[in-house]
Amino acid sequence: MVSITNTLNPNSLDHGSSQDELPQLPFPFDQMIPQLPQLQAVKARGSGFIINPNGTIVTNNHMIKNAKTITVKLDDGATLTATVIGSDPRTDIAVLKVDAGHPLPYVRLGNSTNVEPGEWVVALGNPFGLGETVTAGIVSAVSRDIGDGPYDQFIQTDAPINPGNSGGPLLTQSGKVIGMDAAILSPSGGSVGIGFAIPSNVIRSIADQLIESGHVTRGYMGVEAQELTNTVAHALHVPDKAGVLVAGLMPSGPAKQAGLEVGDIIQSVDGQKVANPRDLALDIAAIKPGDHAHLIVLHDGHNQDVMLKVVRMPNEQVAENGSEASGSDQTLGLALSPLSPAMRDELNVPSGTQGAVISNVQPGSPADEAGLQAGDVIVGMDTHEVTSPVEAAHDIQSALHNPKHAFAFRVLRDGRPMFVGIQMGGSVG
Repeated sequence: MVSITNTLNPNSLDHGSSQDELPQLPFPFDQMIPQLPQLQAVKARGSGFIINPNGTIVTNNHMIKNAKTITVKLDDGATLTATVIGSDPRTDIAVLKVDAGHPLPYVRLGNSTNVEPGEWVVALGNPFGLGETVTAGIVSAVSRDIGDGPYDQFIQTDAPINPGNSGGPLLTQSGKVIGMDAAILSPSGGSVGIGFAIPSNVIRSIADQLIESGHVTRGYMGVEAQELTNTVAHALHVPDKAGVLVAGLMPSGPAKQAGLEVGDIIQSVDGQKVANPRDLALDIAAIKPGDHAHLIVLHDGHNQDVMLKVVRMPNEQVAENGSEASGSDQTLGLALSPLSPAMRDELNVPSGTQGAVISNVQPGSPADEAGLQAGDVIVGMDTHEVTSPVEAAHDIQSALHNPKHAFAFRVLRDGRPMFVGIQMGGSVG
């Protein structure tokens, strides 16, 4: 285990910022940073571990972000300057390299697939800059999604992890590394027994790619996926919630070319059931670009086999769904307005998109309870497109004659597509 010091580039910091702002992290920063009356060097301290005797080190990406210089302190007290081999912000993994002039002691990555809740683990790190510290606990949960990114599958542990532990190894009793400390959940900034580690299998996969090419290549299919709720499943006449809902498609993307449509339900990938958008993201990302994925898709109530050629994930991806009078619907509690050019820019609506802007939502109304918001742009209802406020109001009134009174709006919110289900006259079980 090594101690890592990142001297941050002051040009990347805001003048007068405080430690709560530098840098922006999902969890408490690893070093208390004083007020900065002038631009000056700011140091962040954390941990890492050597995975190869040639001096290859693994740590967190957030530990080396905006670095001016990175130094590594070894167990024997030697301090070396490190170079960055590569980093992956999506999984918060970075690989460094130091040249000690001789082979260094290192640890081996274990198999995190076999980790189970209740298993005893040991966490190593440099909490609060105190130097090498060992804490013990158990695995509390595996494959934990903490909302930090699309590829979350953290190991949760109650072994005390504090600021400064970031990048340190989580080991089994046999000394195998099964994870890397990455985050804590804490209202105080200190350990409350909820810490998260990146699984060793993820570390191995990402680190190997970074060492080989300096970057990570992931599979990509070009969809915006959404969890299938009870209400939306009922509105789309889906018998159960098995699968994830296609809420948007990348123009000319692999999914679009393979024939997928907005409203389809992706139920499995290469024989593996898909329960939520994270499952889909992980399954597709693991497929080598150029290879094919076999999907089972529910389309208009019928299962279809879809062969899709996975491509390399682009750096930027925008998923899209394919002037009239304003409208309203008092039954649902909505006020609708046309999608003007000015509103299009303000609401980050892709060019060419047609729809109706929700200008107001009545508090306590069915629309409010369903989660619709002012500024949402209605682009469809169930699987039908909506191009104007008048059309939206007409479709709502037509749907109200359905005795089941379940609707699924397709909306754009902050430029991202999603379905919002509304159940009139009672909830759907």
